[in-house]
Amino acid sequence: MLVAFSGGVDSSVVAALAHDALGEQAVACTAKSETLPIEELSHAEQVTEEIGIRHEVVEFSELDNPDFVRNDEERCYHCRTMRLGKMYETARELGIGTVCDGTNASDPGDGHRPGLQAVEELEVFSPLLVYDLTKSEVREAAADYGLSVADKPAMACLSSRIPTGLSVTESRLTRIEKAERLLRTWGFEQFRVRDHDGLARIEVGQDELDRALDSEFVQAAREHLTDIGFDHVTLDLHGYETGSVSPANEQTNETDNTESDHGVAVEKDDDGAVDETVSADVFDTDYPSVD
Repeated sequence: MLVAFSGGVDSSVVAALAHDALGEQAVACTAKSETLPIEELSHAEQVTEEIGIRHEVVEFSELDNPDFVRNDEERCYHCRTMRLGKMYETARELGIGTVCDGTNASDPGDGHRPGLQAVEELEVFSPLLVYDLTKSEVREAAADYGLSVADKPAMACLSSRIPTGLSVTESRLTRIEKAERLLRTWGFEQFRVRDHDGLARIEVGQDELDRALDSEFVQAAREHLTDIGFDHVTLDLHGYETGSVSPANEQTNETDNTESDHGVAVEKDDDGAVDETVSADVFDTDYPSVD
């Protein structure tokens, strides 16, 4: 069995179960691309060492696919199809007939789920879903295994920080990765840096918002994020919220690399089409002055 391995809690539990059952016949495979932060790859390598499972890394570029670069509501479908395609290529090279992933019973929901559509079309086996393990149960299993990812926050790919409709480019992915590395270095745990075409919108968890409002952090964030290529730097007072630039009705999970929308960038009508009356960017809003 080959496990599509992101290093998140879901795929880590699947990898641990596969290794328990199959020993050396189980392989964890991570796809390296521009949308995967280098820290995530290092962490994935660490977790495979904890499990004791063989780890293969394959490389590809989503940016080679114009459908992905376009960044419409099908972006996650194109991304997932390419990633899982690399998993199947590797499996064939290793003589392995089964590819599985970490989709769990909490992942499927109402609305448009392009990443899960790719999983179904490619007939990837999702043991956590088949045996009805929810996210909380997966975390319990990770804790039972003593895995370091048991409490790890969900991590969607870097392209999820770019608003739907704004093309995914290497320069945007690079400055997002550098900006989030800074926040991680500064001790923040739950955060995102959204890239609104050169405007950085920092989101942090509600329990970390006071730190982000500190004048020293404000100054440091403005200076450092400007240095790495952003034109303007803002702090979202709503705090961290999954998928605040992605299509409506998508849910967050580290295997799907998609995030749900709270109405900031794009919403869809009952037929699934973009509703232009509510798709205006929040930064285009006119506010009266104190005068």
